[in-house]
Amino acid sequence: MGHRGDLLAGAKHCLYEKGYARTTARDIVAASDTNLASIGYHFGSKEALLNEALIQACTEWYEELERALLVELDPATGAMDRFETVWSRIVELFDEHRSLWIANFEALAQIERAPEVRRILADSQQAVREAMASWFPDRDSGGEKKPPPEVGTLLQALLMGVMAQWLIDPQSAPSGRDLAIGLRRIGAGMGPVRETPHGK
Repeated sequence: MGHRGDLLAGAKHCLYEKGYARTTARDIVAASDTNLASIGYHFGSKEALLNEALIQACTEWYEELERALLVELDPATGAMDRFETVWSRIVELFDEHRSLWIANFEALAQIERAPEVRRILADSQQAVREAMASWFPDRDSGGEKKPPPEVGTLLQALLMGVMAQWLIDPQSAPSGRDLAIGLRRIGAGMGPVRETPHGK
């Protein structure tokens, strides 16, 4: 793999084990079986190496999430049942890949100082929004299925909130069924959706 690949693998291991802020250059060297000089030679600084490792970790996180979003659903299944099925699968990912979710939050804390991390997160976030919106397609005037972007935006916001709850307190965090029940109860108290001017 070479020193560069070894350093990236070691840095990613440290991200999962210790987090961004607590990882030192010596931690990375120990995890990668390299030397301090190789960090400067290949990446310029420990921060640049950790940012690259964060990008890899976040890419893996979104790949896992996209696989969860590819759950096969019966076209005849109602929207609420589809919602519960997919969210139950996403919740399973919280336990299976906890270190990936933590690394994603670590990345959020670094985006003001790492524009390349921001760019990767923004691109991945948009892809996830579109994938989530595709669960609940509207039909346009020609009868074609058209994913509503507002739904994807709402589900993306819900994803980040649910993920935070699972990281903070898994015992009281919601299941897919809990989320579906909550959404049903909110929907039952609302009238028909009305289009309003943006910002009103």
